[in-house]
Amino acid sequence: MVIRKADYKDAKAIAPLVAGFRRELGALKGIESAESLENAESEIRGYLDDGYPVFCAGSESDPIGYIVCRVQEPCVWVESIFVREDKRRLGVASALYEKAEELARKYGDETPYNYVHPNNNAMIAFLHSKGYNVLNLIEIRKPYKGERLRETIEIRGNSFDY
Repeated sequence: MVIRKADYKDAKAIAPLVAGFRRELGALKGIESAESLENAESEIRGYLDDGYPVFCAGSESDPIGYIVCRVQEPCVWVESIFVREDKRRLGVASALYEKAEELARKYGDETPYNYVHPNNNAMIAFLHSKGYNVLNLIEIRKPYKGERLRETIEIRGNSFDY
């Protein structure tokens, strides 16, 4: 499997993966979305415009996964990682994630950081299997107008809607 740094010529080919990522992320919150390929391609181009390292797995004509990292020296944040459903559990995500870990080491840090939805069990299990077990940050905000939150999460005696 080839993992390489993506550039602008890859944006159109990666767009279906980005759209898939956005659909799955929305589903975690009970939101059905049909992310357009145009928006997805624009998202990748925006990351590249901002200098975010983007890596893809697979061939130029048939990418099967990607990872986007944000570098705020010395920290590296994994903004998104996605593998096509038919190529999951084959080591693709691990190979992509190694690129984030390499970047973190390059910038003098020991680990990349991850934002993960609390009910994204697949990503939580993936990270946990790689030794990621320190809860670092909790993002808290007010509900959006009209937002319907379906779950409550307890953290150290405090209840939060999710």
